[in-house]
Amino acid sequence: MAAPVRESRPKTAARSLLNGGMSQFTPSCDISMVVPIFNEEENIEGLVAELTRALEGTGRSYEILAIDDGSTDGTFAKLQLANAADPRVKVIQFRRNFGQTAAFTAGFDYAEGAWVVTIDADLQNDPADIPKLLAKAEEGYDIVSGWRVKRQDAFIMRKLPSKVANWLIGKVTGVAIHDYGCSLKVYHHEVVKNIHLYGELHRFVPAVASSLGIRVAELPVNHRARTAGESKYAGFFKTIKRATKVFLDLLTVRFLLSYSTRPIHVFGVLGLLCSAAGTGIGGYLVALKLLYGAQLGERPLLLLAVLLVMVGVQFITMGLLGELVVRTYHESQGKAIYAVRKVLAASHDAV
Repeated sequence: MAAPVRESRPKTAARSLLNGGMSQFTPSCDISMVVPIFNEEENIEGLVAELTRALEGTGRSYEILAIDDGSTDGTFAKLQLANAADPRVKVIQFRRNFGQTAAFTAGFDYAEGAWVVTIDADLQNDPADIPKLLAKAEEGYDIVSGWRVKRQDAFIMRKLPSKVANWLIGKVTGVAIHDYGCSLKVYHHEVVKNIHLYGELHRFVPAVASSLGIRVAELPVNHRARTAGESKYAGFFKTIKRATKVFLDLLTVRFLLSYSTRPIHVFGVLGLLCSAAGTGIGGYLVALKLLYGAQLGERPLLLLAVLLVMVGVQFITMGLLGELVVRTYHESQGKAIYAVRKVLAASHDAV
């Protein structure tokens, strides 16, 4: 008989993408294992067995948070059996498929561990690597990322686009990691409890969290070929679609990291450049009219000059409106624009 489905709410409230203040959170176990799952019926038993073996080997208390992202096969039934056999396997079932970022976010919200470990459900990441990642994190790192040095995937469709994306993300964000796409990562709870993800931003967590002054390490990990189930990223068109999303999300992350609290600096600069270009073209046309009597009514440059000036004014207006929104957001909700790692204060007990 299947175990009854238990519903609960996460202990933490919703957070912003870049939340300067640290949330009030007290861990109730040592390790929270977050596993997004979508149609992995054939891998569930092996996944739970390998995770349990690896986590018990650490000698610490743990929980496994299995996020069923709207699976349409027998995944949830297998997860129910795993929960009935071991209550440390906690199952969160989505009403529909919301995507991997939403699954990670739910796992972060429900996680009660001092350390949060993430991994894919396809068994390509090796759970046996978890203890060494945790050991590295305890050396003083906030994030330890796995690096699939010998990745067991097709070169053209998976490895080459990943190499290009990792290089580009590192250049744009300033957080150089060889393998942003590796889901096997260890996070300190202060990291996951003080960021909020949306869209497809789960792969950018180290870059997003860099605004909080986090310390990142990277370790080579084992990577295995998929032996059961189907890849969710197979196919040329899926690869192109994924690459497009990564690029657009990268622009979002870059803007949020650099200009989230000063939007006028980006929109204002664009506005001034457009206005200056329009004014320059307009001045050139005026000179032609006054000095040479040129007819300007049918010249496309006249329309371009007017358009550039108008667009420039709109960009500056957008920047000012953005400034109002940012200030309303931070001031009305008491959001800090900084992140404190530690406070050392003088003792008042001394006489």
